[in-house]
Amino acid sequence: MSSAPIGIFDSGVGGLSVWRQVVHHLPAESVLYLADQAHVPYGQRSAAEIQTYCAEIAEQLVAMGCKAIVVACNTASAVALDGLRQAFPALPILGLEPAVKPAVGLTRSGVVGVMATPATFQGELYRATVGRWAGDVQVVEQVCIGLADLVERGELEGARCDALLRSFLDPMLAAGADTIVLGCTHYPFVIEVIRRLVGPALAVLDPAPAVARHLGAVLSQADLLNTAPDHTEHRFFTTGDVEAFDRSVARLVGASCGSQSLAWQNGHLHRL
Repeated sequence: MSSAPIGIFDSGVGGLSVWRQVVHHLPAESVLYLADQAHVPYGQRSAAEIQTYCAEIAEQLVAMGCKAIVVACNTASAVALDGLRQAFPALPILGLEPAVKPAVGLTRSGVVGVMATPATFQGELYRATVGRWAGDVQVVEQVCIGLADLVERGELEGARCDALLRSFLDPMLAAGADTIVLGCTHYPFVIEVIRRLVGPALAVLDPAPAVARHLGAVLSQADLLNTAPDHTEHRFFTTGDVEAFDRSVARLVGASCGSQSLAWQNGHLHRL
């Protein structure tokens, strides 16, 4: 069981920002990455739709032998994480939540900006996180429609990317934010552009490294760390265009993946 893969999934390529941290922090582990590009982006879909997709994806990852699952999508974590944990109580399932707690610890102005999708902001997980950790700090919520799509297309720099980011960053800066939280796994792929636009005085937080470290602790506690690292293997699956996904993986994380195709048929995932 300890040599079984870790399953990571997202609606698209955003979760690769988590994948690269898991591979970096847990190099002995095999990882299976699943991109549900047939439904990307999740951020503009209803909670019921997302919960349905996530339940089926988790079933597929379990069937593929995964020993743990990382929901590498803030939107999916916000609306589906509790349901997945109830459906698979014996399986370690980790999710993503905006890094409000560390941001509150860093801010000097008392204003923190959070960049996320509408569904993330509407989810119980996000509201609970802010309620637990924000205290007297003002949290400025910035909906970032279209940013995940830009990353999916590989448009990570240039005038259009700058202009879109400016339209999201300027309201948070005007409100006095000195710390910005990336509340979607797609956004770390433009973190250097964000840092260039806001300047070195502002902190920009990516939660992926902390998630990878937490995953290692969870696997260790459950005695699930891989003890046969010579057999490490990374596999990739997509419900979208395989060739386009392979190009995205190569561009974003420098991996040559040779992904395999999955298809949705009557609400269920099937390997082709």
